[in-house]
Amino acid sequence: MPTDAAESARQILAEDVAMLAVLDGQIADAEARLAELLPASPFATLPTVPGWGVVRAANYGGALGDPGRWPGPRQVYRASGLSPMQYESAGRRRDGKISREGSVRLRRALIDLGMGLWLVEPAAKARAGELKARGKKGKVIACVMANRANRIAYAMVRDHTVYEPGRWA
Repeated sequence: MPTDAAESARQILAEDVAMLAVLDGQIADAEARLAELLPASPFATLPTVPGWGVVRAANYGGALGDPGRWPGPRQVYRASGLSPMQYESAGRRRDGKISREGSVRLRRALIDLGMGLWLVEPAAKARAGELKARGKKGKVIACVMANRANRIAYAMVRDHTVYEPGRWA
C-alpha cells in the first residue's frame, strides 16, 4: 500500500477505535442504569436464571409491561406472535408457521430469553439437542426455547421467586 494511503487507513482506524471506546462506555452506563432500576421492578429475580442478564430481563420487562394484566403464560406467548397459525379443513387440523400477530418487542424478548437458556442451561441444551437430532430446524428450536423461557419467566415474576434448576429440568 502506498505510504499516503497507509497513513490515511491508520488514521481512519484510530478514529474508529476511539468511537468504539465511546460506544462501549455508553453501553456500560446504560447497563449500569438498568442494573439500578431492575431490582425495583417485578422482574428483579429474572437475572438469577443462567444466561439471562440484566439487559435480557429488562428487555422482557419492557416488552411485557404490567405482568398483572396477563392471565397466564399462554396469553403472553400468543401476544408475542410465536404461536403457530392453525389451518382447518374437512375436519382436519394442522399447525402452520408462527402467526407473527402481536408485539414484535415481546417476540424478540422471548426469543432472546430462549437463546440465553439454549446457550447456558443444561436442561435446555439437552432439549435443543433432542430436537436437532429429530431434524428440527434452528428457528423451530428457537421458538421451543422461547416458549420454555416464557413459562419460566412468567412463573418467576408471578411468584417472585429465584431460579431453581431442579424445578425446570
